[in-house]
Amino acid sequence: MIGDFRNCITLINFLYGKSLYFPCIFCPQTQQPPLTCIIMSKGTVVLAYSGGLDTSCILVWLKEEGYDVITYLANIGQVEDFDAAKKKAESLGAKKVFIEDLRAEFVEEFIWPSVQASAIYEDRYLLGTSVARPCIARRQIQIARQEGAQYVSHGATGKGNDQIRFELTCYALYPEIIAPWRIPEFYNRFVGRKDLMEYAEKNGIPVPVTPKAPWSMDANLMHISYESGILENPKSHAPAGLYLMTKSPEDAPNSPDVLEIEFKKGVPIKVTHVKEGKSKDTPLDIFSYLNEMGGRHGVGRIDIVENRFIGMKSRGIYETPGGTILYHAHLDIETFTMDREVRRIKQGLGVKFAEMLYNGFWYSPECEFLSVFKGQVYILGRESPKSLYNEDLVSMDVQGDYDPCDASGFIKINAVRFVSFISYFWYVTARLE
Repeated sequence: MIGDFRNCITLINFLYGKSLYFPCIFCPQTQQPPLTCIIMSKGTVVLAYSGGLDTSCILVWLKEEGYDVITYLANIGQVEDFDAAKKKAESLGAKKVFIEDLRAEFVEEFIWPSVQASAIYEDRYLLGTSVARPCIARRQIQIARQEGAQYVSHGATGKGNDQIRFELTCYALYPEIIAPWRIPEFYNRFVGRKDLMEYAEKNGIPVPVTPKAPWSMDANLMHISYESGILENPKSHAPAGLYLMTKSPEDAPNSPDVLEIEFKKGVPIKVTHVKEGKSKDTPLDIFSYLNEMGGRHGVGRIDIVENRFIGMKSRGIYETPGGTILYHAHLDIETFTMDREVRRIKQGLGVKFAEMLYNGFWYSPECEFLSVFKGQVYILGRESPKSLYNEDLVSMDVQGDYDPCDASGFIKINAVRFVSFISYFWYVTARLE
Protein backbone atom coordinates (compact mmCIF):
# COMPACT_ATOMS: atom_id res chain seq x y z
CA MET A 1 0.00 0.00 0.00
CA ILE A 2 2.82 2.38 0.83
CA GLY A 3 4.26 1.79 -2.62
CA ASP A 4 1.23 3.54 -4.14
CA PHE A 5 2.43 6.91 -2.87
CA ARG A 6 4.85 9.09 -4.75
CA ASN A 7 7.75 10.79 -2.94
CA CYS A 8 7.24 8.50 0.04
CA ILE A 9 9.58 9.19 2.94
CA THR A 10 12.25 6.51 3.40
CA LEU A 11 11.50 4.06 6.18
CA ILE A 12 15.11 3.73 7.27
CA ASN A 13 14.39 5.66 10.47
CA PHE A 14 12.14 2.82 11.62
CA LEU A 15 15.35 1.07 12.56
CA TYR A 16 16.03 3.68 15.22
CA GLY A 17 12.69 3.35 16.97
CA LYS A 18 11.88 7.06 16.86
CA SER A 19 8.45 8.64 17.03
CA LEU A 20 7.96 9.54 13.37
CA TYR A 21 5.09 11.54 11.89
CA PHE A 22 4.91 11.39 8.10
CA PRO A 23 3.69 14.53 6.37
CA CYS A 24 0.37 14.47 4.57
CA ILE A 25 1.35 13.37 1.02
CA PHE A 26 -1.76 12.54 -1.00
CA CYS A 27 -2.07 9.41 -3.12
CA PRO A 28 -2.48 10.54 -6.74
CA GLN A 29 -5.20 7.91 -7.36
CA THR A 30 -7.43 8.27 -4.26
CA GLN A 31 -6.41 11.78 -3.16
CA GLN A 32 -6.37 10.40 0.40
CA PRO A 33 -3.53 10.93 2.87
CA PRO A 34 -1.55 7.87 3.98
CA LEU A 35 -1.73 6.53 7.51
CA THR A 36 0.31 8.42 10.09
CA CYS A 37 3.06 6.14 11.36
CA ILE A 38 3.96 6.41 15.03
CA ILE A 39 6.83 4.48 16.60
CA MET A 40 7.68 4.91 20.26
CA SER A 41 11.12 6.18 21.27
CA LYS A 42 13.51 4.12 23.36
CA GLY A 43 13.03 6.50 26.27
CA THR A 44 14.40 9.73 27.66
CA VAL A 45 18.01 10.20 28.65
CA VAL A 46 19.56 13.10 30.59
CA LEU A 47 22.98 13.78 29.08
CA ALA A 48 25.69 15.55 31.06
CA TYR A 49 26.51 18.06 28.34
CA SER A 50 29.49 20.37 27.98
CA GLY A 51 28.90 21.70 24.48
CA GLY A 52 32.27 20.30 23.41
CA LEU A 53 33.14 17.80 20.73
CA ASP A 54 32.37 14.55 22.54
CA THR A 55 29.05 15.42 24.15
CA SER A 56 27.76 17.27 21.08
CA CYS A 57 28.42 14.19 18.96
CA ILE A 58 26.91 11.96 21.65
CA LEU A 59 23.75 14.09 21.70
CA VAL A 60 23.24 13.59 17.96
CA TRP A 61 24.20 9.90 18.18
CA LEU A 62 21.70 9.24 20.99
CA LYS A 63 18.98 10.82 18.86
CA GLU A 64 20.02 8.63 15.93
CA GLU A 65 19.67 5.64 18.24
CA GLY A 66 16.09 6.62 19.04
CA TYR A 67 16.32 8.38 22.41
CA ASP A 68 14.75 11.65 23.47
CA VAL A 69 17.64 13.66 24.89
CA ILE A 70 17.54 16.20 27.71
CA THR A 71 20.84 18.04 28.05
CA TYR A 72 22.17 19.28 31.35
CA LEU A 73 25.06 21.70 31.71
CA ALA A 74 26.41 22.48 35.18
CA ASN A 75 27.90 25.89 35.87
CA ILE A 76 30.68 25.06 38.32
CA GLY A 77 32.80 28.09 37.55
CA GLN A 78 34.08 27.39 34.05
CA VAL A 79 34.29 30.23 31.54
CA GLU A 80 31.40 29.40 29.25
CA ASP A 81 28.85 31.10 27.02
CA PHE A 82 25.88 29.32 28.55
CA ASP A 83 23.31 30.97 26.27
CA ALA A 84 25.27 29.80 23.23
CA ALA A 85 25.54 26.29 24.70
CA LYS A 86 21.78 26.23 25.25
CA LYS A 87 21.09 27.33 21.67
CA LYS A 88 23.58 24.78 20.37
CA ALA A 89 21.93 21.91 22.25
CA GLU A 90 18.50 23.00 21.03
CA SER A 91 19.74 23.23 17.45
CA LEU A 92 21.07 19.68 17.72
CA GLY A 93 17.68 18.39 18.79
CA ALA A 94 17.69 18.40 22.59
CA LYS A 95 14.17 17.93 23.98
CA LYS A 96 14.96 20.21 26.94
CA VAL A 97 18.05 22.06 28.12
CA PHE A 98 18.92 22.59 31.78
CA ILE A 99 21.69 24.99 32.77
CA GLU A 100 22.23 24.84 36.53
CA ASP A 101 24.31 27.27 38.59
CA LEU A 102 26.03 24.98 41.11
CA ARG A 103 28.96 27.22 42.01
CA ALA A 104 27.98 27.96 45.61
CA GLU A 105 27.14 24.37 46.52
CA PHE A 106 30.25 23.16 44.69
CA VAL A 107 32.42 25.27 46.98
CA GLU A 108 30.54 24.66 50.23
CA GLU A 109 29.63 20.98 49.88
CA PHE A 110 32.52 19.61 47.84
CA ILE A 111 35.60 21.86 47.81
CA TRP A 112 35.42 22.77 51.51
CA PRO A 113 35.43 19.12 52.69
CA SER A 114 38.53 18.59 50.54
CA VAL A 115 40.20 21.57 52.19
CA GLN A 116 39.27 20.25 55.65
CA ALA A 117 40.87 16.91 54.81
CA SER A 118 43.96 18.50 53.20
CA ALA A 119 43.13 16.11 50.37
CA ILE A 120 45.94 15.65 47.88
CA TYR A 121 46.44 12.63 45.60
CA GLU A 122 49.93 11.16 45.22
CA ASP A 123 51.40 14.19 47.02
CA ARG A 124 50.67 16.68 44.21
CA TYR A 125 47.20 16.54 42.66
CA LEU A 126 44.55 18.62 44.46
CA LEU A 127 41.68 16.70 42.86
CA GLY A 128 39.97 19.52 40.96
CA THR A 129 38.29 17.21 38.45
CA SER A 130 37.57 14.47 40.98
CA VAL A 131 35.72 16.76 43.39
CA ALA A 132 33.52 18.23 40.65
CA ARG A 133 32.09 14.96 39.35
CA PRO A 134 29.84 13.99 42.30
CA CYS A 135 28.50 17.56 42.35
CA ILE A 136 27.61 17.42 38.65
CA ALA A 137 26.21 13.88 38.79
CA ARG A 138 24.03 14.55 41.83
CA ARG A 139 22.13 17.31 40.08
CA GLN A 140 21.91 15.20 36.90
CA ILE A 141 20.12 12.49 38.90
CA GLN A 142 17.75 15.06 40.41
CA ILE A 143 16.81 16.27 36.91
CA ALA A 144 16.35 12.70 35.68
CA ARG A 145 13.89 12.00 38.48
CA GLN A 146 12.14 15.33 38.01
CA GLU A 147 11.67 14.74 34.27
CA GLY A 148 10.82 11.04 34.51
CA ALA A 149 13.85 10.07 32.42
CA GLN A 150 14.76 6.41 32.14
CA TYR A 151 18.51 6.92 31.67
CA VAL A 152 21.43 9.20 32.35
CA SER A 153 24.46 9.49 30.08
CA HIS A 154 27.90 11.10 29.99
CA GLY A 155 30.81 11.64 27.62
CA ALA A 156 33.61 10.24 29.77
CA THR A 157 36.02 8.01 27.87
CA GLY A 158 36.36 4.29 28.44
CA LYS A 159 39.97 4.72 29.57
CA GLY A 160 39.60 7.51 32.10
CA ASN A 161 38.65 7.97 35.74
CA ASP A 162 35.60 10.14 35.08
CA GLN A 163 33.47 7.24 33.85
CA ILE A 164 33.94 5.66 37.29
CA ARG A 165 33.30 8.89 39.19
CA PHE A 166 30.09 9.63 37.28
CA GLU A 167 28.77 6.11 37.34
CA LEU A 168 29.48 5.23 40.96
CA THR A 169 27.42 8.29 41.85
CA CYS A 170 24.73 7.24 39.40
CA TYR A 171 24.65 3.61 40.53
CA ALA A 172 24.30 4.80 44.11
CA LEU A 173 21.44 7.16 43.29
CA TYR A 174 19.87 6.19 39.93
CA PRO A 175 21.39 3.11 38.29
CA GLU A 176 20.39 3.34 34.60
CA ILE A 177 23.36 4.54 32.57
CA ILE A 178 24.26 4.87 28.89
CA ALA A 179 28.04 5.14 28.50
CA PRO A 180 28.71 5.57 24.75
CA TRP A 181 32.48 5.22 25.06
CA ARG A 182 31.94 1.66 26.31
CA ILE A 183 29.42 0.70 23.61
CA PRO A 184 31.26 -1.11 20.77
CA GLU A 185 29.00 0.37 18.07
CA PHE A 186 30.05 3.82 19.26
CA TYR A 187 33.75 3.47 20.07
CA ASN A 188 34.48 1.35 16.99
CA ARG A 189 32.88 4.05 14.88
CA PHE A 190 34.76 6.87 16.60
CA VAL A 191 38.26 5.49 17.08
CA GLY A 192 39.85 8.90 17.62
CA ARG A 193 39.07 12.59 17.72
CA LYS A 194 39.51 12.81 13.96
CA ASP A 195 36.47 10.55 13.51
CA LEU A 196 34.47 12.75 15.87
CA MET A 197 35.50 15.86 13.94
CA GLU A 198 34.40 14.27 10.66
CA TYR A 199 31.08 13.21 12.20
CA ALA A 200 30.57 16.72 13.56
CA GLU A 201 31.27 18.27 10.16
CA LYS A 202 28.90 15.83 8.46
CA ASN A 203 26.10 16.56 10.93
CA GLY A 204 26.58 20.32 11.14
CA ILE A 205 27.83 20.27 14.72
CA PRO A 206 29.93 23.37 15.54
CA VAL A 207 32.78 22.45 17.88
CA PRO A 208 35.56 24.55 19.47
CA VAL A 209 38.29 21.91 19.13
CA THR A 210 40.57 22.27 16.10
CA PRO A 211 43.85 20.63 15.06
CA LYS A 212 45.60 23.79 16.32
CA ALA A 213 44.75 22.89 19.94
CA PRO A 214 45.08 19.10 20.05
CA TRP A 215 44.40 18.46 23.72
CA SER A 216 41.33 18.22 25.90
CA MET A 217 40.54 20.64 28.71
CA ASP A 218 38.27 20.48 31.75
CA ALA A 219 37.61 23.66 33.74
CA ASN A 220 35.80 24.53 36.95
CA LEU A 221 36.23 26.81 39.97
CA MET A 222 38.79 24.48 41.48
CA HIS A 223 41.10 24.12 38.51
CA ILE A 224 41.70 23.61 34.80
CA SER A 225 43.10 20.28 33.62
CA TYR A 226 44.79 19.57 30.28
CA GLU A 227 45.41 16.12 28.83
CA SER A 228 45.24 13.95 25.71
CA GLY A 229 46.60 14.69 22.24
CA ILE A 230 50.19 15.93 22.15
CA LEU A 231 50.27 15.94 25.97
CA GLU A 232 50.12 12.13 26.05
CA ASN A 233 53.86 12.06 25.37
CA PRO A 234 55.21 12.52 28.93
CA LYS A 235 58.48 13.96 27.64
CA SER A 236 56.87 16.81 25.70
CA HIS A 237 56.82 20.30 27.15
CA ALA A 238 53.52 22.03 27.79
CA PRO A 239 52.94 24.60 25.00
CA ALA A 240 53.42 28.18 26.13
CA GLY A 241 49.86 29.18 25.25
CA LEU A 242 48.23 26.30 27.09
CA TYR A 243 47.64 27.90 30.50
CA LEU A 244 44.46 29.94 30.90
CA MET A 245 44.01 30.36 34.65
CA THR A 246 47.48 31.46 35.78
CA LYS A 247 50.16 33.84 34.59
CA SER A 248 53.59 32.59 33.71
CA PRO A 249 56.05 33.19 36.59
CA GLU A 250 58.07 35.40 34.24
CA ASP A 251 55.07 37.70 33.87
CA ALA A 252 54.00 37.64 37.52
CA PRO A 253 54.46 40.70 39.77
CA ASN A 254 57.78 41.11 41.56
CA SER A 255 56.02 42.26 44.73
CA PRO A 256 53.97 39.86 46.87
CA ASP A 257 50.32 40.20 47.82
CA VAL A 258 49.89 39.36 51.50
CA LEU A 259 46.61 37.66 52.39
CA GLU A 260 45.14 36.88 55.79
CA ILE A 261 42.88 33.82 55.80
CA GLU A 262 40.63 33.05 58.78
CA PHE A 263 39.59 29.42 59.31
CA LYS A 264 36.76 27.98 61.38
CA LYS A 265 36.33 24.21 61.75
CA GLY A 266 38.83 23.65 58.97
CA VAL A 267 37.26 25.87 56.31
CA PRO A 268 37.99 29.50 55.41
CA ILE A 269 35.39 32.01 56.55
CA LYS A 270 37.20 35.21 55.55
CA VAL A 271 40.10 36.34 53.39
CA THR A 272 41.59 39.83 53.61
CA HIS A 273 44.16 41.57 51.42
CA VAL A 274 46.36 43.06 54.14
CA LYS A 275 47.63 46.06 52.15
CA GLU A 276 44.41 46.97 50.35
CA GLY A 277 42.05 46.11 53.19
CA LYS A 278 39.76 44.30 50.77
CA SER A 279 37.99 41.26 52.24
CA LYS A 280 35.66 38.45 51.15
CA ASP A 281 33.49 36.44 53.52
CA THR A 282 31.18 34.15 51.52
CA PRO A 283 32.47 30.76 50.30
CA LEU A 284 32.08 31.50 46.60
CA ASP A 285 33.61 34.98 46.90
CA ILE A 286 36.49 33.69 49.03
CA PHE A 287 37.44 30.97 46.58
CA SER A 288 37.01 33.17 43.51
CA TYR A 289 39.24 35.84 45.05
CA LEU A 290 41.93 33.31 45.93
CA ASN A 291 41.82 32.07 42.33
CA GLU A 292 42.28 35.63 41.13
CA MET A 293 45.23 36.32 43.42
CA GLY A 294 46.88 32.97 42.86
CA GLY A 295 46.46 33.21 39.11
CA ARG A 296 48.03 36.66 39.13
CA HIS A 297 51.18 35.24 40.73
CA GLY A 298 51.41 32.02 38.72
CA VAL A 299 50.55 29.82 41.69
CA GLY A 300 49.23 26.28 41.30
CA ARG A 301 50.70 24.88 38.08
CA ILE A 302 51.73 21.23 38.09
CA ASP A 303 52.68 18.76 35.36
CA ILE A 304 52.48 15.16 36.59
CA VAL A 305 52.12 11.51 35.68
CA GLU A 306 49.50 9.94 37.94
CA ASN A 307 48.10 6.47 38.55
CA ARG A 308 44.52 6.10 37.38
CA PHE A 309 42.12 3.94 39.37
CA ILE A 310 41.70 1.55 36.45
CA GLY A 311 45.42 0.75 36.55
CA MET A 312 47.19 2.82 33.90
CA LYS A 313 49.45 5.82 34.23
CA SER A 314 48.43 9.10 32.61
CA ARG A 315 49.94 12.54 32.17
CA GLY A 316 47.97 15.55 33.37
CA ILE A 317 48.71 19.27 33.56
CA TYR A 318 46.75 21.26 36.13
CA GLU A 319 46.21 24.84 37.26
CA THR A 320 44.81 25.14 40.79
CA PRO A 321 45.61 28.64 42.11
CA GLY A 322 43.01 29.10 44.86
CA GLY A 323 43.15 25.47 45.90
CA THR A 324 46.94 25.59 46.22
CA ILE A 325 46.80 28.67 48.45
CA LEU A 326 44.19 27.07 50.71
CA TYR A 327 46.04 23.76 50.87
CA HIS A 328 49.23 25.38 52.14
CA ALA A 329 47.44 27.83 54.44
CA HIS A 330 45.33 25.08 55.99
CA LEU A 331 48.33 22.77 56.34
CA ASP A 332 50.22 25.47 58.19
CA ILE A 333 47.41 26.38 60.59
CA GLU A 334 46.72 22.68 61.17
CA THR A 335 50.35 22.03 62.16
CA PHE A 336 50.21 25.06 64.42
CA THR A 337 47.06 24.04 66.28
CA MET A 338 46.86 20.23 66.35
CA ASP A 339 48.49 17.72 68.67
CA ARG A 340 51.24 15.74 66.96
CA GLU A 341 49.66 12.29 67.28
CA VAL A 342 46.17 13.54 66.46
CA ARG A 343 47.55 15.17 63.33
CA ARG A 344 49.30 11.95 62.29
CA ILE A 345 45.99 10.11 62.49
CA LYS A 346 44.32 12.92 60.57
CA GLN A 347 47.04 12.79 57.89
CA GLY A 348 46.36 9.11 57.30
CA LEU A 349 42.64 9.75 57.02
CA GLY A 350 43.34 12.62 54.62
CA VAL A 351 45.30 10.31 52.32
CA LYS A 352 42.45 7.80 52.40
CA PHE A 353 39.90 10.54 51.70
CA ALA A 354 41.95 11.74 48.71
CA GLU A 355 42.08 8.20 47.30
CA MET A 356 38.31 7.78 47.73
CA LEU A 357 37.67 11.12 46.06
CA TYR A 358 40.03 10.34 43.17
CA ASN A 359 38.46 6.92 42.65
CA GLY A 360 34.88 8.23 42.66
CA PHE A 361 33.84 6.92 46.09
CA TRP A 362 32.16 10.14 47.27
CA TYR A 363 28.88 8.34 48.03
CA SER A 364 30.52 5.27 49.57
CA PRO A 365 29.90 4.26 53.21
CA GLU A 366 33.50 5.02 54.21
CA CYS A 367 33.41 8.48 52.65
CA GLU A 368 30.11 9.24 54.35
CA PHE A 369 31.81 8.67 57.77
CA LEU A 370 35.02 10.24 57.29
CA SER A 371 51.70 34.99 51.72
CA VAL A 372 51.09 34.70 47.82
CA PHE A 373 54.29 35.10 45.82
CA LYS A 374 55.72 33.56 42.69
CA GLY A 375 58.28 30.80 42.99
CA GLN A 376 57.62 27.14 42.26
CA VAL A 377 59.29 24.19 40.54
CA TYR A 378 57.77 23.37 37.16
CA ILE A 379 58.23 19.97 35.53
CA LEU A 380 58.79 20.30 31.78
CA GLY A 381 58.86 16.62 30.85
CA ARG A 382 60.12 13.23 31.88
CA GLU A 383 61.83 10.19 30.28
CA SER A 384 63.21 6.90 31.63
CA PRO A 385 64.21 3.53 30.13
CA LYS A 386 62.41 1.90 33.08
CA SER A 387 59.18 3.86 32.68
CA LEU A 388 55.87 2.10 33.36
CA TYR A 389 54.04 4.72 31.31
CA ASN A 390 52.38 3.21 28.19
CA GLU A 391 51.56 5.97 25.71
CA ASP A 392 49.49 3.71 23.44
CA LEU A 393 47.52 2.30 26.37
CA VAL A 394 46.57 5.71 27.74
CA SER A 395 46.01 7.36 24.34
CA MET A 396 42.49 8.49 23.48
CA ASP A 397 43.29 7.87 19.80
CA VAL A 398 44.70 4.33 20.03
CA GLN A 399 42.51 1.38 21.03
CA GLY A 400 45.35 -1.07 21.67
CA ASP A 401 44.72 -4.12 23.87
CA TYR A 402 42.41 -2.23 26.22
CA ASP A 403 38.72 -3.10 25.82
CA PRO A 404 36.48 -0.31 27.20
CA CYS A 405 33.68 -2.84 27.74
CA ASP A 406 35.73 -4.40 30.54
CA ALA A 407 35.25 -1.25 32.62
CA SER A 408 31.49 -1.87 32.87
CA GLY A 409 31.91 -4.91 35.11
CA PHE A 410 34.65 -3.18 37.09
CA ILE A 411 32.37 -0.23 37.83
CA LYS A 412 29.32 -2.38 38.62
CA ILE A 413 31.25 -4.55 41.07
CA ASN A 414 32.55 -1.47 42.87
CA ALA A 415 29.01 -0.07 42.95
CA VAL A 416 27.33 -3.09 44.60
CA ARG A 417 27.90 -1.95 48.17
CA PHE A 418 27.07 1.66 47.25
CA VAL A 419 23.57 0.60 46.19
CA SER A 420 23.04 -1.37 49.41
CA PHE A 421 24.35 1.49 51.55
CA ILE A 422 22.19 4.16 49.91
CA SER A 423 19.09 1.94 50.08
CA TYR A 424 19.69 1.32 53.79
CA PHE A 425 20.41 5.02 54.38
CA TRP A 426 17.10 6.02 52.77
CA TYR A 427 15.26 3.32 54.74
CA VAL A 428 16.66 4.54 58.07
CA THR A 429 16.04 8.18 57.15
CA ALA A 430 12.41 7.42 56.28
CA ARG A 431 11.94 5.57 59.58
CA LEU A 432 13.36 8.50 61.55
CA GLU A 433 11.10 10.97 59.77
